[in-house]
Amino acid sequence: MAKIATVITDYFEDVEYTDPAKAYKDAGHDVVTIGDETGKKVKGKQGDATVKIDKGIDEVSPADFDALFIPGGFSPDILRADDRFVSFAKHFMDEKKPVFAICHGPQLLITAKSLEGRGVTGYKSIMVDLEYAGAKVQDKEVFVCQDQLVTSRQPDDIPAFIKESTKLLA
Repeated sequence: MAKIATVITDYFEDVEYTDPAKAYKDAGHDVVTIGDETGKKVKGKQGDATVKIDKGIDEVSPADFDALFIPGGFSPDILRADDRFVSFAKHFMDEKKPVFAICHGPQLLITAKSLEGRGVTGYKSIMVDLEYAGAKVQDKEVFVCQDQLVTSRQPDDIPAFIKESTKLLA
């Protein structure tokens, strides 16, 4: 089964982490939360979920993981200001490992300069940012690019996001 790196910090969109993470775990995958500090607790922007960070970013290597999961909310925007998370995400894109990004999740991939020529979707407010990054923007509930990158727009798209990302892990 896959070992999934999940980059996350405060103000993630609660259900965009909890629902996919549960589905991945239920399918037998190992979901490892990665933040700036091991043991730190981060809170979702809705206040419904609190997540304990399994590993600090300085303790992990992207080579140790099979896939990357980027929940949405404000978390990806905060993470993209930290070069360590940008480099971490870029590795997965460069190595053609599975990457799952929902809502504002692609913001981290924009900063990693990893979307040029790639089909992608995301939350309405970042569509222009995706275009400027050179992505081929799709307004669909889920879009799978080159059997590597799975993106979705918003919480309503979670079932389709889970279906396509778990299919890619199988």
